[in-house]
Amino acid sequence: MTQLIAVPTFDVSVRVRPAALILLATLAAILGFIPAALAQTFTVLHSFTGPDGATPLAGLTMDRAGNLYGTAYTGGQGFGNCNLGCGTVFKLTHAGTGWVFTTLYSFSGPDGANPRSRVVFGPDGALYGTATQGGPLGRGVVFQLRPPATICHAVQCPWTETILHAFARTNDGSYPTSGDLVFDRAGNIYGTTDDGGQFFSGTVYQLVRSNGSWTETVLHNFGAGSDGRLPQSGLTIDGQGNLFGTTEAGGSTQGGTVYELTNNGSGWTETVIHSFDNNTEGSLPIGGVILDAAGNLYGATNTGGANFGGGVYELTPGNGGWTANVLYMFSNVYVGSFASLTLGANGSLYGTLNVADVDVFQLTQSGGQWTQTGVFGRNNDSPSGNVIVDAQGNLYTTGAAGGPNQDGVVLKITP
Repeated sequence: MTQLIAVPTFDVSVRVRPAALILLATLAAILGFIPAALAQTFTVLHSFTGPDGATPLAGLTMDRAGNLYGTAYTGGQGFGNCNLGCGTVFKLTHAGTGWVFTTLYSFSGPDGANPRSRVVFGPDGALYGTATQGGPLGRGVVFQLRPPATICHAVQCPWTETILHAFARTNDGSYPTSGDLVFDRAGNIYGTTDDGGQFFSGTVYQLVRSNGSWTETVLHNFGAGSDGRLPQSGLTIDGQGNLFGTTEAGGSTQGGTVYELTNNGSGWTETVIHSFDNNTEGSLPIGGVILDAAGNLYGATNTGGANFGGGVYELTPGNGGWTANVLYMFSNVYVGSFASLTLGANGSLYGTLNVADVDVFQLTQSGGQWTQTGVFGRNNDSPSGNVIVDAQGNLYTTGAAGGPNQDGVVLKITP
């Protein structure tokens, strides 16, 4: 379904009342976010209605033309097999002063249901993603989406879905929860499941294409010891083809892990490069890790730490190991991040906090110290996905709630 949307904007600077300014000034002394909070402008690019999707839990992907792509966990046309709808894949295209919203695909259950991860572009230009549930075996799928093969003149022109793999649980994992897919230089696909596998604690898998079909291989089964359990995030791949990810549980202190998978030519070896201690670092790293140009890893924990709100950490390689540094701990008035971070061109780290009045936070480094220099928020959007940043420094994300029907929104934030 295609829809031209008149875009409402919300300038926080004209909505703050005098009494609220006193409260914000007090908080500013503690949290230091008043300048960014007063300057920001929110633009709602789309409010979901149900038939076009609802509850967008993942973030967005941007193509070179500035178009946005995303998934909605529920809603769509597949209500027969899913109580709240089986979810959708959508596109937003900038047009004049508005945005054109298009539903690219609506899941129905047997073809997959309830996508919690982003869709990403593969080397062939197609969109790839995972659906947490549904599929022929009912435990989730990896899918590919392509535009219609012929010119479509109908109001709704769904893209063509191909199921690359349907999960079965015992041998190959099940329920690919929220991890984005990644590709190596050969075009092979890598991802995670947070259940199933040999020890029913999740897997890392690889999909290799041959003769027009895809073959899945489990690279690691979690749960055998202190290697971590229940990976909620996807993977990051470096220039040598090594894979990095997190598990929300397990490890030597049961607070979750960051792990690395390396290929020695005859197989893959998993190494836990950090186990979280909960007390000083936080725990439950639900979001994944990202790499900077120097090979450092950055991520966020969801809870624990000095203020019980999780925090942001860095892992630095050296001398055959990794050194963990806590960059910032969130106040206990916040709930920690569910998503992976984003490293902006300006060197800032951006992420989302799933609380009522905060959508995006910004951390900036100066003199070796990281400080929170921005908190961008509206009430009741409940973001849980990642942030993307365009060339002009505008931020884009989704809110699982918000909008007239509380079905969720797509947001643009101009700092």
